[in-house]
Amino acid sequence: MDPKPTGAALLLAPAARGGAAAKLPPAEPRRAHFPAVDEHLVAPEVTRDELIRGRKVVAAPALEPHAEQQVRLDFLIAPHLRPGYIGAADLITRVAEGSDFATDLSIRRAGTDPATGRRYLEELSFEIVNEQSMRDVREKAEDLLARGVRRVFALFVKRDEVAEWSAAEGRFVPLTPDATIEDPCLVRPVPVRALLDGAAAEREVVRALERKGNPEIEAIKARERQAALDEGRRAGLDEGRRAGLDEGRRAGLDEGQRAVLLRQLRTRFGEVPEARREQILAASGERLAVWAERILAARTLDELFEG
Repeated sequence: MDPKPTGAALLLAPAARGGAAAKLPPAEPRRAHFPAVDEHLVAPEVTRDELIRGRKVVAAPALEPHAEQQVRLDFLIAPHLRPGYIGAADLITRVAEGSDFATDLSIRRAGTDPATGRRYLEELSFEIVNEQSMRDVREKAEDLLARGVRRVFALFVKRDEVAEWSAAEGRFVPLTPDATIEDPCLVRPVPVRALLDGAAAEREVVRALERKGNPEIEAIKARERQAALDEGRRAGLDEGRRAGLDEGRRAGLDEGQRAVLLRQLRTRFGEVPEARREQILAASGERLAVWAERILAARTLDELFEG
């Protein structure tokens, strides 16, 4: 990698006829040259070798803590990707002249970079650290940021900790469990806690799919809404049925009371006039009860209906 210029050069022209020295425009800084991201020094998917600044590193198979964290990380991040972005596990990248390595998970734009005619460089990288040396992890982070990767995260399995590389501080800065990772390539913030806890990861995946309008999530929500409406209708019908039964029971009692009252009136006073009969048939249950009490004391039919 070419060294970065430390500043613009200032050239002084010889003074003309005793005049002040003339200043020339500053020279254009030399731009660092990087090889193409997919011009590899090692043979991907053939050898387990990686190169970090010319140093050969073997990408060994993972132990359980690393392997299990890898599944959780991939499971969590993939649904959080904004449309137009793509995630990749163990994607090898030619990071610098002497560095050709992969990170556990990376996120890049989908498609082809028109500036290079090749795939886009990743924007976010995640490295799972269990038995890996801190030197390797640190140099990977430094080289990735120098290449143009925006953010590099490390998941330290043994410490149960997530950290982000800080170029300003030259170290991985731990993130609190209550913090979130917010980035333009994500549809919603990713809680740090979900990177370390499987149950939390599952909840966040559902929320991410809901935010993206996943058809199956929408179908589940629609079924739940319909079930709630159906339950409301059933409750309303049951309430109406109970009300109807009560109303029917009251109506039946009133009808029976009218029939008894008419028989008693015929027994005491003879045939009931049609006007009085209509009055009895239209009366409420309370009024019928009043007349039923009066019938024994009333001396005439008109007396019964007074008041």
